[in-house]
Amino acid sequence: MDKIVIEGGHPLAGEIRISGAKNAALPLIAATLLTPGVHTLHNVPDLRDTRTMLLLLETFGVVWEKSGKNTLKINSTNLSGHEASYDLVKTMRASVLVLGPLVARMGRAKVSLPGGCAIGARPINFHTLGLQKLGAEINLEKGYVDVFIDDRLQGDTIYFDIPSVTGTENLLMAAVLAKGTTTIKNAAREPEVGNLIDMLVAMGARIEGRDTARLVVHGVDRLTPADISIIPDRIETGTYLIAVGAAGGEVRLTHCEPSFLPALCEKLKAAGLHLEEEDQSILVRSGTSLQSVDIKTMVYPGFPTDLQAQMMALMTLTDGTSVITETIFENRFMHVAELQRMGAMIKVDGSSAIVRGNSKDEGLHGAQVMATDLRASASLVVAGLAAKGKTEISRIYHLERGYENLVEKLSGVGAKICRKKDI
Repeated sequence: MDKIVIEGGHPLAGEIRISGAKNAALPLIAATLLTPGVHTLHNVPDLRDTRTMLLLLETFGVVWEKSGKNTLKINSTNLSGHEASYDLVKTMRASVLVLGPLVARMGRAKVSLPGGCAIGARPINFHTLGLQKLGAEINLEKGYVDVFIDDRLQGDTIYFDIPSVTGTENLLMAAVLAKGTTTIKNAAREPEVGNLIDMLVAMGARIEGRDTARLVVHGVDRLTPADISIIPDRIETGTYLIAVGAAGGEVRLTHCEPSFLPALCEKLKAAGLHLEEEDQSILVRSGTSLQSVDIKTMVYPGFPTDLQAQMMALMTLTDGTSVITETIFENRFMHVAELQRMGAMIKVDGSSAIVRGNSKDEGLHGAQVMATDLRASASLVVAGLAAKGKTEISRIYHLERGYENLVEKLSGVGAKICRKKDI
């Protein structure tokens, strides 16, 4: 198993190209199950999670090939299976995204329940209740959700108590081939949902309300393959913006979409960073000092929960005290203990963390730390870039789930970071 080793204290300078969004690529790959033919997806990030999703599709008889560095051609013409086994689903919760398209096309889907998660329970009841509203029968037994229909899904109105990204995506994929009209109320509005809608429309789906909380889907009888690009990864973008704030320096992020990060950009400006937002690029420059800001995670377009850990690492470097409140997932403060090993002064009180910056004291110092989940691992990288001395991060397979070539990208802008065998 490998580890990442960082020697902190080196400012960053140069340019980083942002990859395609993991959280957009996964539902778009799943959507290729909806119709026979060859789909072409561009800007697909090469990540552990995208490879897992492709491996899952192979079990259904799907074939795929790379065409160029980040283009995939996916052919689901000979779809033959409908069961997603525990062995694959346990490695990636997003595997549940095959549920909607399999039921819509095959009339049957059997998917292992994802179970718990390091950052809290993320039940799939939104998915199953929505499919039931569309006329599906559901059995839960022996750790699997078994969904089947006699003929064809029927359009209906679905309401989410809380906006669910994967729930919205799964039900969109199910509804596009249903009879009649389906209305999804309190739908998720994340850019990744919009990317999926663009793909479905390119396939011939009829969907109204993109970027709103009310989506109306008029079912169609058939779809055709699509040729579409994955949007830039806003979480990767945000992570590197925060990294520059922690390490210091000036970096231009290219092939990104600044409008995807309204809340983060405002918070970073308030913290003292200088941002110049252009078309598909952001120039970020560290200021003379960091100011503490309070953060409260919310559904899009609020502050992303997937950037909470990274922002917490940045707040440990300020002169003041900040309060970071997590409203999306319970247990998403598992990185706190590891940041404390590096000298961070953080106190957790329920769903909030009080962070006292220690830039006037000893600051952060390098240590041996362990990643507990994807975004927690990114926060340790941010902290390591700013810390005095050497930081060693183990269990970096979490990072590989969501960051393409992170070590190479940071090395390219001056970070002293490398990957080593963890003996």
